[in-house]
Amino acid sequence: MNNRITELFNIKYPIIQAGMIWCSGWRLASAVSNAGGLGIIGSGSMYPDVLREHVQKCKAATDKPFAVNIPLLYPDIDKHIETIIEEKVPIVFSSAGSPKKWTPLLKENGITVVHVVASSVLAKKVEDAGCDAVVAEGFEAGGHNGREETTTMCLIPQVVDAVKIPVIAAGGIGTGKTMAAAFALGAEGVQIGSRFVASPESSAHEYFKQAVIDAKEGDTKLSMKKLVPVRLLKNKFFEEVQALESRGAEGGELLELLGRARAKKGMFEGNMDEGELEIGQISAYIDAMKPAGEIVAEIVEEFNRTCEQLGAQRL
Repeated sequence: MNNRITELFNIKYPIIQAGMIWCSGWRLASAVSNAGGLGIIGSGSMYPDVLREHVQKCKAATDKPFAVNIPLLYPDIDKHIETIIEEKVPIVFSSAGSPKKWTPLLKENGITVVHVVASSVLAKKVEDAGCDAVVAEGFEAGGHNGREETTTMCLIPQVVDAVKIPVIAAGGIGTGKTMAAAFALGAEGVQIGSRFVASPESSAHEYFKQAVIDAKEGDTKLSMKKLVPVRLLKNKFFEEVQALESRGAEGGELLELLGRARAKKGMFEGNMDEGELEIGQISAYIDAMKPAGEIVAEIVEEFNRTCEQLGAQRL
């Protein structure tokens, strides 16, 4: 396939692996890039020196393009930006904030910039800020999410109609069939997170990977809406959050419960009771650990087969 996304990133397949905290280091990013997609290093859980190490190891592990995701609320974002420019990272995916401040500097240094949004209004602002593409992420996604709770099926066509830059669909996508659905809605690429968590190359703890594989329909829920909406796998910590929210707790109480390094405790250290376990609804579909390259190949094969089947149908 050749479209605006494959041309923009110089990749074979318009499949992007999401930049997930504690789950997507250089091993996963390089494996996805080597398989023909676009791997992304998730820098939100990294100190500046750790990010530099991951970038350098990723460059050594692949000669294909890769990206770094930067949550714009990261406290040392200026240091991350400095590392990205110095190491000549070709692509940046920004999220969790306005891209206005950093996009001009990144583009001045020849870096392609993409931003993640959860609404068509924000997508238009991303285009106006000079970003090269936009990720439209629906309510089904894991991790931080939009307050509007707009599903991917509703969000993608609205964003496609609102902007002229290419749109990458995210949220509830982890198969060739869901990729085909996103393309039918006007997307030119897909961003996939949860499916890649359950891979040997993911830096997530083995307990978390197994919890994702064991997850069933209804085992995740959007929580902490009065703080920062985040989709979580249900566990003891989730139940504590639910209890606070049920009695009308405000953001301060939720922040106190969250404390420090709660996501690290769960996803990276493997504390399945006390940790914050961020994962998407598509986790109910995942039933086995598979290498990242195999995941990419499966998605491509199913996408092609689905498009062929749909092409033969007429009303």
